[in-house]
Amino acid sequence: MSDFWFYVVIAVIILHLVVGFGYLMYKMSPTKEDKERMKREQEEENNVS
Repeated sequence: MSDFWFYVVIAVIILHLVVGFGYLMYKMSPTKEDKERMKREQEEENNVS
């Protein structure tokens, strides 16, 4: 029976890591406003040159 609890604990740890990395990727991804601001800055740089 101890093997069952070992696998449950390992599964919870792995799931926790996967969800944590997914959340970090979501929080670090650029927002719509960031994308629009970057596009405007690139257009301004191209117009200056």
